[in-house]
Amino acid sequence: MKQLFSITAVLMLTTILSCTSCSSDDSTTTTTTETINSGNDPNFSIVANNDGILSSANRKVVVFGIDIYAVSDVSDANLLHAANVMAQYLDNDEDGIPDNQAVVDQMTANQAFLFMWASENDLDNIDFPNGREGQDLGNEETNPTYVSSGLTGRFDAALEEVWHIITHAGYSQVYPNVFGEQAGSQLSNAMDIARGGQFTSIPNPYPAGAWYTYDDSTCDYNCMNTEYFYWAMTSILGAQATDTRLAEIQQEWDLNTQALVQNTDTEVYGLLTDAQYNLPTVLPDGTYRQ
Repeated sequence: MKQLFSITAVLMLTTILSCTSCSSDDSTTTTTTETINSGNDPNFSIVANNDGILSSANRKVVVFGIDIYAVSDVSDANLLHAANVMAQYLDNDEDGIPDNQAVVDQMTANQAFLFMWASENDLDNIDFPNGREGQDLGNEETNPTYVSSGLTGRFDAALEEVWHIITHAGYSQVYPNVFGEQAGSQLSNAMDIARGGQFTSIPNPYPAGAWYTYDDSTCDYNCMNTEYFYWAMTSILGAQATDTRLAEIQQEWDLNTQALVQNTDTEVYGLLTDAQYNLPTVLPDGTYRQ
Protein backbone atom coordinates (compact mmCIF):
# COMPACT_ATOMS: atom_id res chain seq x y z
CA MET A 1 0.00 0.00 0.00
CA LYS A 2 1.39 3.37 -0.90
CA GLN A 3 0.94 6.26 1.45
CA LEU A 4 0.60 9.99 1.34
CA PHE A 5 3.48 12.25 0.37
CA SER A 6 5.38 14.47 2.77
CA ILE A 7 7.32 17.56 1.75
CA THR A 8 10.33 15.94 3.43
CA ALA A 9 10.00 12.30 2.38
CA VAL A 10 8.18 10.17 -0.15
CA LEU A 11 5.63 7.58 0.96
CA MET A 12 5.21 8.75 4.55
CA LEU A 13 1.63 9.26 5.69
CA THR A 14 1.67 12.98 6.30
CA THR A 15 1.10 15.84 3.84
CA ILE A 16 1.24 17.24 0.27
CA LEU A 17 -1.28 17.95 -2.51
CA SER A 18 -3.02 20.45 -4.88
CA CYS A 19 -6.44 21.57 -6.12
CA THR A 20 -8.90 22.42 -8.92
CA SER A 21 -12.49 21.72 -10.13
CA CYS A 22 -14.63 20.02 -12.73
CA SER A 23 -13.49 21.23 -16.13
CA SER A 24 -15.61 21.45 -19.26
CA ASP A 25 -12.92 22.86 -21.56
CA ASP A 26 -12.76 20.34 -24.38
CA SER A 27 -10.22 22.16 -26.50
CA THR A 28 -6.70 20.95 -27.10
CA THR A 29 -4.22 22.72 -24.83
CA THR A 30 -0.55 23.16 -25.70
CA THR A 31 2.59 23.74 -23.70
CA THR A 32 5.82 25.17 -25.00
CA THR A 33 7.09 21.70 -25.93
CA GLU A 34 4.14 19.47 -26.75
CA THR A 35 0.49 19.21 -27.61
CA ILE A 36 -1.83 17.88 -24.92
CA ASN A 37 -4.73 15.74 -26.05
CA SER A 38 -7.80 16.87 -24.11
CA GLY A 39 -9.37 13.40 -24.35
CA ASN A 40 -12.93 12.39 -25.10
CA ASP A 41 -14.49 12.40 -21.65
CA PRO A 42 -17.88 14.17 -21.49
CA ASN A 43 -17.13 15.76 -18.11
CA PHE A 44 -13.39 16.32 -17.83
CA SER A 45 -10.63 17.64 -20.06
CA ILE A 46 -6.93 16.97 -19.88
CA VAL A 47 -5.00 20.24 -19.81
CA ALA A 48 -1.33 21.16 -19.70
CA ASN A 49 0.30 21.45 -16.31
CA ASN A 50 1.36 25.07 -16.24
CA ASP A 51 1.07 25.39 -12.46
CA GLY A 52 4.78 25.79 -11.84
CA ILE A 53 4.87 22.69 -9.60
CA LEU A 54 5.41 18.96 -10.16
CA SER A 55 7.40 19.72 -13.29
CA SER A 56 7.71 16.03 -14.15
CA ALA A 57 3.94 15.98 -14.75
CA ASN A 58 3.11 17.37 -18.17
CA ARG A 59 -0.68 17.48 -17.75
CA LYS A 60 -3.57 17.27 -15.34
CA VAL A 61 -7.33 16.98 -14.90
CA VAL A 62 -9.25 19.06 -12.37
CA VAL A 63 -12.14 17.58 -10.36
CA PHE A 64 -14.13 19.86 -8.04
CA GLY A 65 -10.98 21.91 -7.46
CA ILE A 66 -8.66 18.94 -6.91
CA ASP A 67 -5.76 18.49 -9.35
CA ILE A 68 -4.85 15.09 -10.72
CA TYR A 69 -1.38 15.36 -12.26
CA ALA A 70 0.19 12.81 -14.60
CA VAL A 71 3.60 12.24 -16.16
CA SER A 72 3.73 11.78 -19.92
CA ASP A 73 3.86 7.97 -19.80
CA VAL A 74 0.56 7.72 -17.92
CA SER A 75 -2.17 6.90 -20.41
CA ASP A 76 -4.93 9.41 -21.07
CA ALA A 77 -7.46 6.66 -20.35
CA ASN A 78 -6.02 6.01 -16.89
CA LEU A 79 -5.77 9.71 -16.07
CA LEU A 80 -9.41 10.27 -17.02
CA HIS A 81 -10.42 7.14 -15.13
CA ALA A 82 -8.84 8.48 -11.95
CA ALA A 83 -10.75 11.74 -12.46
CA ASN A 84 -14.02 9.87 -12.83
CA VAL A 85 -13.37 7.81 -9.71
CA MET A 86 -12.60 11.01 -7.78
CA ALA A 87 -15.82 12.59 -9.03
CA GLN A 88 -17.91 9.53 -8.17
CA TYR A 89 -16.52 9.34 -4.64
CA LEU A 90 -17.20 13.04 -4.05
CA ASP A 91 -20.50 13.24 -5.93
CA ASN A 92 -21.80 9.73 -5.40
CA ASP A 93 -25.34 10.49 -6.58
CA GLU A 94 -23.83 12.10 -9.69
CA ASP A 95 -26.05 15.19 -9.67
CA GLY A 96 -23.12 17.49 -10.42
CA ILE A 97 -22.86 18.76 -6.83
CA PRO A 98 -20.47 17.33 -4.19
CA ASP A 99 -22.34 15.31 -1.59
CA ASN A 100 -20.33 16.87 1.23
CA GLN A 101 -19.20 20.36 0.25
CA ALA A 102 -17.30 20.83 3.50
CA VAL A 103 -15.02 17.92 2.59
CA VAL A 104 -14.33 19.32 -0.87
CA ASP A 105 -13.71 22.77 0.60
CA GLN A 106 -11.21 21.29 3.06
CA MET A 107 -9.42 19.44 0.28
CA THR A 108 -9.10 22.57 -1.83
CA ALA A 109 -7.97 24.56 1.22
CA ASN A 110 -5.24 21.94 1.68
CA GLN A 111 -4.46 22.12 -2.04
CA ALA A 112 -4.94 18.37 -2.24
CA PHE A 113 -3.72 16.55 -5.34
CA LEU A 114 -3.17 13.13 -6.87
CA PHE A 115 0.11 12.41 -8.67
CA MET A 116 0.03 9.67 -11.31
CA TRP A 117 3.37 8.06 -12.14
CA ALA A 118 4.57 5.45 -14.63
CA SER A 119 7.87 4.29 -13.11
CA GLU A 120 9.55 4.35 -9.73
CA ASN A 121 11.90 7.02 -11.10
CA ASP A 122 8.91 9.34 -11.36
CA LEU A 123 8.51 9.12 -7.59
CA ASP A 124 12.23 9.33 -6.90
CA ASN A 125 12.51 12.53 -8.94
CA ILE A 126 9.31 14.25 -7.84
CA ASP A 127 9.68 17.88 -6.81
CA PHE A 128 7.45 18.26 -3.80
CA PRO A 129 5.24 21.36 -3.72
CA ASN A 130 5.54 23.01 -0.32
CA GLY A 131 2.41 23.24 1.81
CA ARG A 132 0.25 20.86 -0.22
CA GLU A 133 -1.14 17.42 0.54
CA GLY A 134 -0.89 14.64 -2.02
CA GLN A 135 -1.24 10.97 -2.87
CA ASP A 136 0.35 8.91 -5.62
CA LEU A 137 -1.20 6.41 -8.04
CA GLY A 138 0.67 4.25 -10.53
CA ASN A 139 -0.29 3.91 -14.17
CA GLU A 140 0.12 0.12 -14.27
CA GLU A 141 -1.86 -0.40 -11.06
CA THR A 142 -4.83 1.52 -12.47
CA ASN A 143 -7.42 -0.79 -14.05
CA PRO A 144 -10.45 1.05 -15.48
CA THR A 145 -12.38 -2.18 -16.20
CA TYR A 146 -12.10 -3.79 -12.75
CA VAL A 147 -15.54 -2.75 -11.49
CA SER A 148 -17.39 -2.74 -14.81
CA SER A 149 -16.20 -6.27 -15.56
CA GLY A 150 -17.57 -7.62 -12.29
CA LEU A 151 -14.44 -7.32 -10.11
CA THR A 152 -12.29 -9.34 -12.50
CA GLY A 153 -8.67 -8.86 -13.43
CA ARG A 154 -6.13 -6.81 -11.53
CA PHE A 155 -7.56 -4.75 -8.67
CA ASP A 156 -8.01 -1.07 -9.54
CA ALA A 157 -5.72 0.85 -7.22
CA ALA A 158 -7.53 4.09 -8.12
CA LEU A 159 -10.26 2.92 -5.74
CA GLU A 160 -7.71 2.99 -2.93
CA GLU A 161 -5.39 5.88 -3.65
CA VAL A 162 -8.14 8.35 -4.59
CA TRP A 163 -10.02 7.44 -1.42
CA HIS A 164 -6.89 7.95 0.68
CA ILE A 165 -6.51 11.56 -0.38
CA ILE A 166 -10.21 12.24 0.17
CA THR A 167 -10.10 10.92 3.72
CA HIS A 168 -6.70 12.31 4.67
CA ALA A 169 -7.13 15.83 3.27
CA GLY A 170 -10.90 15.95 3.70
CA TYR A 171 -12.91 13.82 6.10
CA SER A 172 -10.25 13.45 8.78
CA GLN A 173 -9.90 17.23 9.07
CA VAL A 174 -13.54 18.26 8.72
CA TYR A 175 -14.55 15.74 11.40
CA PRO A 176 -11.44 15.29 13.58
CA ASN A 177 -13.33 13.75 16.50
CA VAL A 178 -15.05 11.28 14.19
CA PHE A 179 -12.67 10.47 11.34
CA GLY A 180 -9.45 11.92 12.72
CA GLU A 181 -6.34 9.83 12.21
CA GLN A 182 -5.14 10.36 15.77
CA ALA A 183 -5.90 8.04 18.67
CA GLY A 184 -9.24 8.71 20.33
CA SER A 185 -11.35 9.54 17.28
CA GLN A 186 -14.40 7.37 16.72
CA LEU A 187 -12.74 5.78 13.70
CA SER A 188 -9.53 5.10 15.62
CA ASN A 189 -11.47 3.58 18.49
CA ALA A 190 -13.16 1.22 16.04
CA MET A 191 -9.76 0.40 14.54
CA ASP A 192 -8.36 -0.44 17.98
CA ILE A 193 -11.12 -3.03 18.34
CA ALA A 194 -10.44 -4.39 14.84
CA ARG A 195 -6.72 -4.75 15.62
CA GLY A 196 -7.29 -6.28 19.03
CA GLY A 197 -5.81 -3.33 20.90
CA GLN A 198 -4.33 0.16 20.54
CA PHE A 199 -0.89 -0.39 19.03
CA THR A 200 1.56 2.34 18.07
CA SER A 201 3.87 -0.30 16.56
CA ILE A 202 3.09 -3.53 14.75
CA PRO A 203 2.36 -6.36 17.20
CA ASN A 204 3.97 -9.71 16.44
CA PRO A 205 1.68 -11.48 16.24
CA TYR A 206 -1.62 -9.63 16.28
CA PRO A 207 -4.00 -10.85 18.99
CA ALA A 208 -6.20 -13.82 18.08
CA GLY A 209 -9.50 -12.60 16.71
CA ALA A 210 -8.16 -9.39 15.15
CA TRP A 211 -9.55 -8.85 11.66
CA TYR A 212 -7.38 -5.88 10.70
CA THR A 213 -3.77 -7.04 10.76
CA TYR A 214 -1.83 -4.62 8.58
CA ASP A 215 1.88 -5.25 9.09
CA ASP A 216 3.80 -2.57 7.17
CA SER A 217 6.39 -1.33 9.67
CA THR A 218 6.63 2.04 7.86
CA CYS A 219 2.95 2.73 8.55
CA ASP A 220 2.46 4.59 11.84
CA TYR A 221 -0.75 4.75 13.87
CA ASN A 222 -2.27 7.56 11.78
CA CYS A 223 -1.39 5.69 8.60
CA MET A 224 -3.04 2.56 10.00
CA ASN A 225 -6.19 4.63 10.50
CA THR A 226 -6.18 5.77 6.88
CA GLU A 227 -5.73 2.22 5.63
CA TYR A 228 -8.50 0.98 7.92
CA PHE A 229 -10.88 3.64 6.59
CA TYR A 230 -10.11 2.39 3.08
CA TRP A 231 -10.57 -1.31 3.85
CA ALA A 232 -13.85 -0.82 5.69
CA MET A 233 -15.36 1.65 3.22
CA THR A 234 -14.49 -0.26 0.07
CA SER A 235 -15.63 -3.55 1.60
CA ILE A 236 -18.99 -1.99 2.45
CA LEU A 237 -19.19 -0.71 -1.15
CA GLY A 238 -18.34 -4.15 -2.56
CA ALA A 239 -14.88 -3.56 -4.07
CA GLN A 240 -13.24 -6.50 -2.27
CA ALA A 241 -16.07 -9.04 -2.49
CA THR A 242 -14.56 -11.98 -4.38
CA ASP A 243 -12.73 -15.06 -3.15
CA THR A 244 -9.80 -14.16 -5.36
CA ARG A 245 -9.54 -10.72 -3.83
CA LEU A 246 -9.87 -12.11 -0.29
CA ALA A 247 -6.90 -14.38 -0.92
CA GLU A 248 -4.89 -11.32 -1.97
CA ILE A 249 -5.73 -9.20 1.06
CA GLN A 250 -6.38 -11.61 3.93
CA GLN A 251 -2.97 -11.07 5.48
CA GLU A 252 -4.18 -7.60 6.46
CA TRP A 253 -7.99 -7.52 6.21
CA ASP A 254 -10.56 -10.31 6.72
CA LEU A 255 -13.92 -8.57 6.27
CA ASN A 256 -14.07 -8.31 2.49
CA THR A 257 -17.87 -8.02 2.11
CA GLN A 258 -20.54 -5.65 3.35
CA ALA A 259 -22.17 -8.44 5.35
CA LEU A 260 -18.92 -9.31 7.12
CA VAL A 261 -18.27 -5.69 8.06
CA GLN A 262 -21.88 -5.22 9.23
CA ASN A 263 -21.90 -8.38 11.33
CA THR A 264 -18.37 -8.25 12.73
CA ASP A 265 -17.13 -4.66 12.80
CA THR A 266 -20.35 -3.10 14.04
CA GLU A 267 -18.66 0.09 15.22
CA VAL A 268 -17.17 1.04 11.87
CA TYR A 269 -20.22 -0.11 9.93
CA GLY A 270 -22.47 2.18 11.93
CA LEU A 271 -20.03 5.05 11.48
CA LEU A 272 -19.54 4.67 7.74
CA THR A 273 -23.23 4.25 7.00
CA ASP A 274 -24.30 7.27 9.08
CA ALA A 275 -26.10 9.47 6.55
CA GLN A 276 -25.05 12.73 8.21
CA TYR A 277 -21.52 12.40 6.78
CA ASN A 278 -22.62 11.81 3.17
CA LEU A 279 -20.12 9.04 2.58
CA PRO A 280 -20.40 7.07 -0.68
CA THR A 281 -23.00 4.32 -0.94
CA VAL A 282 -22.19 3.21 -4.50
CA LEU A 283 -18.81 1.89 -5.65
CA PRO A 284 -17.24 4.08 -8.37
CA ASP A 285 -16.88 2.37 -11.74
CA GLY A 286 -15.15 5.23 -13.55
CA THR A 287 -18.17 6.45 -15.51
CA TYR A 288 -19.18 9.65 -13.76
CA ARG A 289 -22.43 11.08 -15.23
CA GLN A 290 -22.14 8.88 -18.31
